[in-house]
Amino acid sequence: MPVSRGRKRKKDNGRTAVQRQNAPALYPVPDDDCSCPICTGEVEDPGELVDALAADAGDLVEIEDPIEAEVMGALLLSSGELLGPEFEEALVGGLLPGLEARAGTEALALLLALGAVAEGEVHQAATAAAGRLVAAGTTRPAWAAELDEPVTVGECWHVGDPLGIASVLAGTFRRAGRSHGFLVTVDHLDCGAASEIALLDGNDLAGALDDMCAGARRDGVDLVRTSLDPADFRGRVEKALATRADHDRDELESDPGGVGLPDADTDDDGEPPYEVMATLLRSRLRTLPQPPRESTVSDHAASLPAKMLAQLVPRLGASPFDMPPGRRRRTEKLLPKRKKADGPAPIYQIKVSLRGAKPPIWRRLEVPANISLARLHRVIQAAFGWTDSHLHAFETPYGDFGIADPAIGHRAEAPVSLEQVAPAEKSKIRYTYDFGDDWEHEIVVEKILARESKTSYPRCTGGRRAAPPEDCGGIYGYAELLEVLADPDDPEHDDRLEWLGIDTAAEFDPAAFDVQEVNRRLSALR
Repeated sequence: MPVSRGRKRKKDNGRTAVQRQNAPALYPVPDDDCSCPICTGEVEDPGELVDALAADAGDLVEIEDPIEAEVMGALLLSSGELLGPEFEEALVGGLLPGLEARAGTEALALLLALGAVAEGEVHQAATAAAGRLVAAGTTRPAWAAELDEPVTVGECWHVGDPLGIASVLAGTFRRAGRSHGFLVTVDHLDCGAASEIALLDGNDLAGALDDMCAGARRDGVDLVRTSLDPADFRGRVEKALATRADHDRDELESDPGGVGLPDADTDDDGEPPYEVMATLLRSRLRTLPQPPRESTVSDHAASLPAKMLAQLVPRLGASPFDMPPGRRRRTEKLLPKRKKADGPAPIYQIKVSLRGAKPPIWRRLEVPANISLARLHRVIQAAFGWTDSHLHAFETPYGDFGIADPAIGHRAEAPVSLEQVAPAEKSKIRYTYDFGDDWEHEIVVEKILARESKTSYPRCTGGRRAAPPEDCGGIYGYAELLEVLADPDDPEHDDRLEWLGIDTAAEFDPAAFDVQEVNRRLSALR
């Protein structure tokens, strides 16, 4: 089975290498001379795209192992994520209906592959379209019956080295008599980001870990191997994947011309791109119990004995208990505040996005550049309909700001303006609300505009989808809430309706967004 390649900017140093198995190329390799929408990244004609995908799906019908079909679906989904936040809407509104209209076993195979690995609206739309084709008499591929079987989890492990350089998370899954396993390499010198993902035969995974530990002992390193419960495994892997996604997103924004669709070129082992493997792995993680609430201790540090922690602290320059994983500490000097002699402040057009939300949840706001962070906090609360019932903080390149608390390193937010911590277009900061649910918002300065004399600020000019209800458990809890509401037969369905204070699920519309209502709330702040 295949193994994903690590990030290109990092060299494989062999610290946690696992013997790789040759695997066929299960996904199309873009042709540099091809002008189709997939290779160019320009989806201009949905009909051409449907035809191209259906043609590629011809081989998909003949495969035996449904995992190969899932890899094909993961390729399409991971490619689309880099085309922009509207890709899911394009799938649901155009591509999936186009495949259904084309009909045929090839189109059905691709719909089944997409539905197997997608989530949310894309999963529902692909599954429903496939069901209608089957009802109309289209023949299902032979592997589809196996894909219908439930996925169960087997054993899960964490393997860490005493110096805190890297660790491995491994877990096995079983479906219809076949066993497979994922092995995720985590780079703790890269903020705990996932660096590689391996997909192995489940029966070989434990032996691969044994070989890894034995090889390390020969090199004089004793790796620490511990068992994990499925929920803990899910939480650790999701954190590593999310940190890698953050880093990849940063690279994309810093060099947008240098990144296109996921690079499907293969090395000598014919390995799928990391993005494809991550999409497939996420589909497995969704079958596991929800992870426990995050603690302030990093996953790596929590698994190490006290002696190892004593070795690790000097390497980091700070206690791992003081620095949440995946967040870099920066020490840039705060920029000076605007003076009256500098003239009126311009207007910042900012996009505030709820991190991890799929489909995306965001608001586009216009605020004075010199708005204080304390007032920006109230603006974000109003824009998303939060109730300001929990603590919050801004994370910036110049420090963390909120309610002043030296014990946790938060400086007072009221004296600091937005333009001091986000001085130019493309500047980014982060706003976290509710340290239990951890609603993290990415704030990006999209444009710097001239102030309009007859316009009142702040104002909202656009957005997408309703904000989640508070205290529902963060992004993961909100996804679970939506699943329960969508299934009247779920044993928790009625309890969730009662918790929301509604009689039917139809009264809660996660896709709803009313810019006028947001502006009414913002007007109360002026």
